[in-house]
Amino acid sequence: MRYSPLPSKLRKVFEQKTLGLDLLYANGVVAVGEPPPRDSFRGCICQAKPRRSHPSQVREGWGARLGSLVAGGHNMVLCVAVLGFFLVLIGCAPPRSSRVVIGAKNFTEQVVLGELLAQEIEAVTGERVERRFYLAGSYICQQALVSGRIDGYVEYTGTALTAILKQPLPPVGQRDAAAVFEVVRRLYEQRYGVRVERGLGFEDTFAMVVRGEDAQRLGLKTISDAVKVAPDWRLGVGYEFEERPDGLRGLEATYGLRFREAPRVMDLGLLYRALASRQVDMVAGNSTDGPIRALGFVVLEDDRHYFPPYEAVPLFREDSLRAHPGIQVALDRLAGNVSAEEIRAMNDAVDSRHRDAGDVVREFRRSRGM
Repeated sequence: MRYSPLPSKLRKVFEQKTLGLDLLYANGVVAVGEPPPRDSFRGCICQAKPRRSHPSQVREGWGARLGSLVAGGHNMVLCVAVLGFFLVLIGCAPPRSSRVVIGAKNFTEQVVLGELLAQEIEAVTGERVERRFYLAGSYICQQALVSGRIDGYVEYTGTALTAILKQPLPPVGQRDAAAVFEVVRRLYEQRYGVRVERGLGFEDTFAMVVRGEDAQRLGLKTISDAVKVAPDWRLGVGYEFEERPDGLRGLEATYGLRFREAPRVMDLGLLYRALASRQVDMVAGNSTDGPIRALGFVVLEDDRHYFPPYEAVPLFREDSLRAHPGIQVALDRLAGNVSAEEIRAMNDAVDSRHRDAGDVVREFRRSRGM
């Protein structure tokens, strides 16, 4: 599920705040006072951490203060002094770690996959790997990667194609996994000096999810089957799905879906609670979400093949792979060795049983003889 368990160590929250601000304001990634990209909100769940601590709100606060200085006609010297203060902060940013640093977005599956990468690299190299998890969403992780603050993290090919590389989606019916992987691999190498590694063995695609009893009672197996009942149903979606090019608008156009009212947009951590409590009748989740299995929900088949492939692939800086050859050995050992059912079970262990992600991953690795 795309929400994060409460961090067991405060350092994880601290890293999310400081690293996020470093990346957005240092090195000209985002100018001071510039509105944050929408990508930076992905994966943020208000229940997991106080909303005021989210980096996006800190960014908005800084931008508003600077804007009010200029709009209010304050002395230009004061504005220069404030900008100088930010430059001092940038100059004091921590140097790149000499250890391998693994990043992860701010939801359970990403923490599990980050742990998997970190533990396997530690097993191969015998050296401690630094973990920088809970980095909000794709935008923050991407900037952390290209700036050298992390050496690698796991991304999804469909997200990489549309949200990061800003490439148009192939026509519906032509969204071949191998073709999307090749485009993503080529562009990451050309633009960023980043290697797209072989997939871990599963996809985490968007999934239209309904209650199991509704699917059985109404005979629903595919998204097309749901078209006839949609006018009486309420849809729940996350903020990202509503805006993405591979999200809600295209889905409605492809299937002719029309719901009773405008979609209810909510934090991702609330989607399955809303479905279980009958506040909504269908949600746009993810195919490997743990609550699907735990709560007896049903994923409707994407029978018109609208969603592009979302193969889970590690992304690593080329210079990191040269500096730490053991990373490649570890990644080769992991390639193709994690199934959708296995990642769903690990997600459920963390989400539903509140187990530590590190312990869950260690058990998985032992079961696979890693």
